[in-house]
Amino acid sequence: MQIKCIWEHNGNDSTIFCEEFIGAFTRGKTKEIAFSKIKSEIVSYQNWLNREIVDMLEPVIIQEYKTSLQVCDAETEVIFDSEKTPFNFDEYYKLKDIALKSAKDFLNLYESVPDKNISSLSQRKTFYGELPLTAKEMYEHTKSVNSYYFGEIDINVSNEGSIYECRKRGFDLVEKNSEFLNNQVVLGSYNELWSLKKVLRRFIWHDRIHAKAMYRMCNKTFGDNSVDNSFKFII
Repeated sequence: MQIKCIWEHNGNDSTIFCEEFIGAFTRGKTKEIAFSKIKSEIVSYQNWLNREIVDMLEPVIIQEYKTSLQVCDAETEVIFDSEKTPFNFDEYYKLKDIALKSAKDFLNLYESVPDKNISSLSQRKTFYGELPLTAKEMYEHTKSVNSYYFGEIDINVSNEGSIYECRKRGFDLVEKNSEFLNNQVVLGSYNELWSLKKVLRRFIWHDRIHAKAMYRMCNKTFGDNSVDNSFKFII
């Protein structure tokens, strides 16, 4: 099969998103570096979901988006062409299940950390402020996008409770709108286009970034295999 990819870049740094594998992505200083990581990313993603590993052809760019954002700091704003189309019933609930599994696995990872307030990492500043270093900081940062992402599609929900609980509460509110499967595209903050499909992808993508970071930090701080590895893809 071909791997349909969306390429977001600022002229140098690149992020490659894989359309059929919601939230799967690679980054690199060049498109070629990001491309070289795609097959291993898909293998790890399929392992995480306990899916069969399919034979893969070379990735194919189906959409390009040039941005002025700092791609190297995981800034992104692209909306896929496919994220502007309506859902069918099965598609929505399949993607919702993955987004909730991602939240649950992230919570399992966090809860398994021996000391949530210790880190051996050095401080670094990003576009959103100081890089979160401890498991507690990473968890709170990852959970904090709940109200932001849902808010961009006019769903008013808090970040109270666990990352799983607040995310599920957001989807419950989404489903109270009888027309949510229409997947309306709206203009959100900073003139960025959003849709429910994009929100689903962004949750999983954001979880993946910080789950990998937390797992690496814990191995460095507490030793290899010191925490839960439910994600499987984060090594």
